[in-house]
Amino acid sequence: MAERSGPGRVLLVTGVSRDLGRRFARAAARHPNVERVIGVDVAPPRGDIGKVGFVRADIRNPVIAKVIAKEEVDTVVHLSVIATPGTTGGRSTMKELNVIGTMQLLAACQTAPSLRQVVVKSTTQVYGASSRDPAMFTESMEPRRTPSSGYARDVADIESYVRGFARRRPDVAVTVLRCANVLGPNVVSPIASHFRRSVVPNVLGFDPRLQFLHEQDLYGVLEHSVRTGVPGTFNVAGDGVLTHSQVARRLQRMTVPIPEPLFGLARFGGGEYPAELRALLTYGRGVDTTRMRSLLGFEPRYTTAETVVDFADSVMPSPNRADRALAALESRLTGASGD
Repeated sequence: MAERSGPGRVLLVTGVSRDLGRRFARAAARHPNVERVIGVDVAPPRGDIGKVGFVRADIRNPVIAKVIAKEEVDTVVHLSVIATPGTTGGRSTMKELNVIGTMQLLAACQTAPSLRQVVVKSTTQVYGASSRDPAMFTESMEPRRTPSSGYARDVADIESYVRGFARRRPDVAVTVLRCANVLGPNVVSPIASHFRRSVVPNVLGFDPRLQFLHEQDLYGVLEHSVRTGVPGTFNVAGDGVLTHSQVARRLQRMTVPIPEPLFGLARFGGGEYPAELRALLTYGRGVDTTRMRSLLGFEPRYTTAETVVDFADSVMPSPNRADRALAALESRLTGASGD
């Protein structure tokens, strides 16, 4: 498909109260072929949004259809799927924002005559992580263990609704980006918090393979997808994989092995490890990015290893109570084993 470079593009970006949505919307508004960008969220953005027009609206509410129609939006970039409850009010609210919000947004898109493109940021967590996984997941593969709850389940439901929308609106180019775990100096996420610890826990007996996507490449693939309009589902990750121990060494982090049954008791950033992260840090995951290059036409600037190096520059040792507790736990476990 030829690049969509005509003048007068009107973008609607969801989730602009968070850094990803805010930064992408601000960058998109500077593009010469974009007439205007409308940022939508339930709370105002934190920080400068440049020329982006902000509309305070909840995508769970049908009023979003009026926003799309009034602004004559031709491109929707859906970035408001969240991985952790945070300040949203708990897991039930998080699920409602993710799943119900996406359903309402797609219902609004279905009736919008001006719409020509939808881009959805998804995640490789849709594949899950288990001992039965293949070496590399391709986009046509299903998870070996279907998630029954949590963020991974939300993403599976969201992608199902997106596929249904694509069948109902074949005239709209629908792009789903299954992004690997994102790292970078400005990233706040469960995996980033895990590796920012001065003492990093690992599951005893496991050294999982990990892939990362640099935050700048995340912005890059979103911009590329909007600009080119290539439809389809694509794995997006930097080249190569690293094991958990290799990442820790590159970050100059001490690791503490914890038996798998006890790993769920470890805490970080004031909360428990999400189930998806516990599974990833046990079994790891790899995805094939052939379609990203051959069909989408996107080439990340950073490999997985280079992403970790850049992330390392922003990581400073910060011992805290949780780290000391992990060190004490390691000492007790070592003493109990008689080593």
